[in-house]
Amino acid sequence: MGGTRRKLASVQYIHSVSPIEGADRIEAVGVLGWQCVVKKGEFSVGDLCVYFEIDSFLPLDPAFEFLRNSCYRNSELLGEGFRLRTQRFRGQLSQGLVLPLSILPAGDYDIGQDVTKILGVGKWEIEERATSSGTIIGPLPAGVTKTEEVRIQSEPGLLEEFRDLPYAVTTKMDGTSMTVAVIDGRTRVCGHNYEYADDGACSMWDYVHAHHIGERLLAAGIDDMVLQGELCAAGIQRNPLRLKVPNWYVFTAYDLQSHKRLGVYETFDFCREFMLDMVPIEESGTAFAYRSVDELLERARGSYDSGVTKEGIVIRPLEPVYSSFLSAPLSVKVINNDYLIKKK
Repeated sequence: MGGTRRKLASVQYIHSVSPIEGADRIEAVGVLGWQCVVKKGEFSVGDLCVYFEIDSFLPLDPAFEFLRNSCYRNSELLGEGFRLRTQRFRGQLSQGLVLPLSILPAGDYDIGQDVTKILGVGKWEIEERATSSGTIIGPLPAGVTKTEEVRIQSEPGLLEEFRDLPYAVTTKMDGTSMTVAVIDGRTRVCGHNYEYADDGACSMWDYVHAHHIGERLLAAGIDDMVLQGELCAAGIQRNPLRLKVPNWYVFTAYDLQSHKRLGVYETFDFCREFMLDMVPIEESGTAFAYRSVDELLERARGSYDSGVTKEGIVIRPLEPVYSSFLSAPLSVKVINNDYLIKKK
């Protein structure tokens, strides 16, 4: 469990420059595993640049004013700024923003250096409101971390860490993050950022009570266990699964006493024992053989059983493996580009 702090803005280099058919003023550049649209002639292969990830929230600054028409937002939580999203220009996907190194204060910078704070960049987040999610009683409890996976395009080096490992590909369900933890004999329920009160105002608690999750775990002698998953239902992300009743799909089980994340099939068996659903396992194998980001992007395409375009996939080793890239258990998500375009 756990994760690495996301580099929303970092120094990178241009590894490819490609023309866009029918475009005279723009072209595509490759940075990490991403493709971005830039002004024609602005970059050459090998140039250093600053890369801003999707969902970065850039501050009001003259350097970013060219984004106003397409990216300006005024958020109660974050204030004014510019939100970066996947866009398409002349048929070419642009995932993030690439600007010259001159956007930074004068100095020496290394490839991969995190410049998020230097540029005042934040992460775009939607407020969790008590009126819809419940009453917030505090941050996530000790031992419970945010359910956030890194995208493969942000860390292409993860391909090497996965190489030849036994692995599983699971479906990335499109709902809202929900964590159920039993800690010191007490059930606790959390969203992506906060813990919620059991006061009748939280739909997550309603689900936990309806399925007697905490009671069943504690009755079986299970304590200090964290279960994290995606709650899917009508009213959440437009209900792409077309569910008539809410359902929770577990993707992580973590033992706080042993500090151990359960393996993929151990999690599957745990869920089956306690009559919980796990995220669907689409594929598993004895040796991870995908060798490029493009292969994984193609693999991430497809639809849910409902026929609606799915969000993507998550890849993990069958048994937890520590990642030197992530400083956390090895895991990566691959978002379906068809989903990003339709969502936009």
